[in-house]
Amino acid sequence: MKHVTQEILATIAVTMLLVASAFAHEYKLGPLEIDHPYARATMPGAPVSGGYMVIRNTGSEADRLIAGSADFAGKVEIHEMKMENDVMKMREVEGGLEIPAGGEVTLKPGGYHVMFMKLGEQLEEGQKRKVTLTFEKAGTIELDFNVEVVKPGGMNHGKMNHSSQTQ
Repeated sequence: MKHVTQEILATIAVTMLLVASAFAHEYKLGPLEIDHPYARATMPGAPVSGGYMVIRNTGSEADRLIAGSADFAGKVEIHEMKMENDVMKMREVEGGLEIPAGGEVTLKPGGYHVMFMKLGEQLEEGQKRKVTLTFEKAGTIELDFNVEVVKPGGMNHGKMNHSSQTQ
């Protein structure tokens, strides 16, 4: 009985490792590590979506996320949301988003994010979408963004003003 239990536990452990590796969603570009890139699922006809991830810089020099592109979006920008005088504002990050040496930046709803604009089609939960990101020093990388439903508490990007003008 003890032998059977050990075999079952070993099988469970191996299965858990395989499942964890299947859900691992990491990329490496020089000193940059990009964890779990995902895009917000959209309703039919929605013109925009957000992209999120954690970017870690293990190098000794800062880098910058300066551009992006995606076949499903007519335009890709790096955006920031922040409160100004009790009003939530969203703007493109001028000059790109700095990824500090030895640090990390989290792109998440309500903060920094990749803005997919002029969508050509709906982003549906469970899809994978190719996105190309360009960094000032590390270069360019193509990533698979999982399309996910963002939990309540995330900002509704479809109702935000996405111009870079001050309101």
